[in-house]
Amino acid sequence: MSDSDTKLKISVVICTRNRPDTVGQALESVAECDFEAFDVHVMDQSTDTLTRDIVQNLATRFASKLKINYHHLDKAGLSRAYNAGIHGSTGEIIACTDDDVVVPSNWLREVWNAFAADPTAALLYGQVLIPPSLLEQARAGLIVPHLLVERLQRLAKDGESFKVFGMGANMALRRKELPRIGDFDEALGGGGPLRSSQDFDFAYRTYLSGAAIILSPAVKVDHYGTRTPEQWGGTMKAYGIGDGAFYSKHIRCGDARALWLLTKVLARCSARHLRHLVLKQSLLEDQYTPGVLTGIRDGAKFDIDRKRRIYRESRTAKMTVSEANAVTGAQRGR
Repeated sequence: MSDSDTKLKISVVICTRNRPDTVGQALESVAECDFEAFDVHVMDQSTDTLTRDIVQNLATRFASKLKINYHHLDKAGLSRAYNAGIHGSTGEIIACTDDDVVVPSNWLREVWNAFAADPTAALLYGQVLIPPSLLEQARAGLIVPHLLVERLQRLAKDGESFKVFGMGANMALRRKELPRIGDFDEALGGGGPLRSSQDFDFAYRTYLSGAAIILSPAVKVDHYGTRTPEQWGGTMKAYGIGDGAFYSKHIRCGDARALWLLTKVLARCSARHLRHLVLKQSLLEDQYTPGVLTGIRDGAKFDIDRKRRIYRESRTAKMTVSEANAVTGAQRGR
């Protein structure tokens, strides 16, 4: 490790898989941030060289300002990419964003300020917004996943109670707190066998560790990853599978809070089904509920490291790679 590496305040991790149409604008926006002492690690799981070429070109372009590191991972999985990025970087803070996101120039400065204001915080989630250029299409039915944070919140055992909230598209971690939280669970998350909810699981283990989670309205990014209504059902099914596996894992560890959280989820699903039946509406579009049940079933096939609360392979379940969620990338306006 060089002297310059040890002085890095922030390392940015961008995980990507076969999205050359948007990864360039995402990386470019990060490189344009007005913050000193940061580097970028692109964790590429693509099946071609298009992303590598884009990253290398931008690395050359911004070489006088910062170091952009390219890593290729042979086996896909979002949690696997997060873990590789975290262990392969050196910044005090690890800021994560997605390959279909554009960040503002003050993004890293706001991330740094949020952690500086709360020395006990280990995890931060910010706002994920619909870009102005996509608002009209969103009103017309295009789905742009987003997350609003209306006020500064601090989730901790000595603060507000835990709630499932946050998007990995705008997330940051304090490195020194990671040994007591552990790695991302590689069974969970996009590309993993249990499809999603790796961020919820990591946040819950952060809360259990005694560290604080910040929800900050000041940390904002624009999300250019869109779904058509036809694609959205598959996304919701993946969300359900991940949620079912996330809650049931902690329940198997004897966690009463996780049981209560899952009970509330199932109650909402039941109420939605009842409402559809009363109104004689089709249930075909509700892919989330069967996804939750599938996640509970499939998660039960894995063993669990109960001390770390991480899924482990078993005789009946392996860390196989699942297909990526269907996403249509949009270009930012100039």
